[in-house]
Amino acid sequence: MKFCKKYQEYMQQGHEKKLPGVGFKKLKKILKKCRRRDYCDHSHKGHTEVESLDIKTIPDHCPVCDGTFFPSLLYEMTEIVGCFNQRAQTFLELQLASGFRKYFSWFVAKLQGNNNHYALIQEGKDLVTYALINAVAIRKILKKYDKIHYSKQGQLFKSQVQNMHKEILQSPWLCELMAYNINLRETEVKPGKEPTLFDGCSLTFKDGKPSLTCEFFDSIKIDIDLTCSICLDTVFDPVSLTCGHIFCYICACSAASVSIVHGLKSADPRKKCPLCRNVSY
Repeated sequence: MKFCKKYQEYMQQGHEKKLPGVGFKKLKKILKKCRRRDYCDHSHKGHTEVESLDIKTIPDHCPVCDGTFFPSLLYEMTEIVGCFNQRAQTFLELQLASGFRKYFSWFVAKLQGNNNHYALIQEGKDLVTYALINAVAIRKILKKYDKIHYSKQGQLFKSQVQNMHKEILQSPWLCELMAYNINLRETEVKPGKEPTLFDGCSLTFKDGKPSLTCEFFDSIKIDIDLTCSICLDTVFDPVSLTCGHIFCYICACSAASVSIVHGLKSADPRKKCPLCRNVSY
């Protein structure tokens, strides 16, 4: 697997500290030990034609892999999302800060001799790259699972993970980075002279409805609807719930039965998203 080698090289780069990632070697080792694969290989050797293998005789669940493969992958995905969210939140809160905190960060950057704009761009790029390369890694290892097992359990697992808010492409902080990239690009004095966080990110309109669209490598595309599903208008002062759905701040507060003064932090943590009905506050 060529991607596996590239992924390992990326994760072994000189990061400040070791970042959580997908244990490709460990997961592939689990799949190699799978009895169902041995069964399939044996069946192929015993027949001269591929059609002789009766796929229907292979059960949907694998007792060998399912007890170790999916729990291990879920743990790794949780660590990856947690790390990304924390780093992205720290990055954006610092860059969008105002007052004393903003000038303090600027002063520190000057003392360190950093080109603030370029350093800012590079840090944002690193965050986006970390999110995307792990999203691709997870997708590829699940495809490998389904290919070996002749099943769709990998796709089903991915759907379940999305409902659990463990999918990194659903992270509200990735949406914030995308929006920040557009704002940064629009405020540049000389367009085309300064680098942006990532290319292919734009604000588009379809049937009069706005959406945030980003196209990344390996055919990954993200479309974020910017229409509030409560007031059915373009989101104003938008907030994203943990499920990834975006609402107007006032609408989200109203749905959570809290005042705009106290904000969403005072909402009952058991409150559900008005759209997907998952616990998201």
